[in-house]
Amino acid sequence: MKKKGVADLFLLFLMLYLILPIIATALYAFSTEWNSTVLPEGLTFKWLSVLFQDVEFIQAFGRSVLLSGSAVLLAFLLVVPAIFVIVLYFPKYEKWMQTIVVLVYAFPGVILAVGLIRTYTQLGIPMILAVLGVYVISIFPYIYQGTRNSLRNINAKQLLDAAELLGASKRQAFAKVLLPAIYPGLFVGALLSFSILFGEFVLINLVVGSRFETVQIYLMEKLSTSGHIASAVVFVYLVLMGILTLAISVLTKQSKGLVKS
Repeated sequence: MKKKGVADLFLLFLMLYLILPIIATALYAFSTEWNSTVLPEGLTFKWLSVLFQDVEFIQAFGRSVLLSGSAVLLAFLLVVPAIFVIVLYFPKYEKWMQTIVVLVYAFPGVILAVGLIRTYTQLGIPMILAVLGVYVISIFPYIYQGTRNSLRNINAKQLLDAAELLGASKRQAFAKVLLPAIYPGLFVGALLSFSILFGEFVLINLVVGSRFETVQIYLMEKLSTSGHIASAVVFVYLVLMGILTLAISVLTKQSKGLVKS
C-alpha cells in the first residue's frame, strides 16, 4: 500500500513536470502581460489574431503541410507497395528491411545535412527536393512497422488465399478484402509520420533555411522578437498535434476492433 502511494506521488510529480511548461506556454499565448505576478495579469486573443493575420505564418504553415504531406504521400506510393510484396511473398528479405530501419536511426541530422549540402549543391538539384527525399526515407521505420504489423495482425497471406479460393482475383482480393482490413493501421502510420515531419527543424533549417520557411523556422525567428507570438505558434502546433493524436487513438481502436472481429 505504501509502495503504491509513493508510485502515485512520483507519477503526479512527473505529470506536473511535463504538463506545467505546456500550460504556461499556452497561458502566455493568451496573456496581456505576465511580468510580476504568478498568473497572467489579463487574457486576450490579440496574439492569436495577430498570428493568423500574418501572411508569413500562413505561408510557413502551408509550406510545412505541403512538405510533410508530400513526403508521406510519396512514401505510401513508393514504399508501401514494396512492403506489401516483401511481407506477403518474400518474407526472407524482411531482414534487409529491418536493417534499413536501423540505419535510418543511425544518421544524426547535422551529419546528414552536411552530406546533402556537399553532394547535391554540385549536381544542381534543388535542395528542397533533396530534403523531401530524406523525409521519405526518414519516415520509413514508422510506415514499415505500421504496415507490417497491420498485415500480420490479420494474417494477410491466409486472408488473400481464402479470398482467391472463393473466386476473387488477386486485384479484387487486395482491394476489397485486404485494404479495408488494414486501412486504420496505414492511417496511423501516415498521421504519425506527418506529425513527426511537421515538427522537424534541424535538417530543413541547416539545408534550406529561410529560403523555404516552415513553421519551425518561423517560430525560431519569433522567439527573438515576440514571446507572445512565439507562444501562440506553439499553442497552434500543440492543438494540431492534439488533433492528430486523437485521430491516431481512434484509428488504433478501430484497428484492434477489426482484428478481434
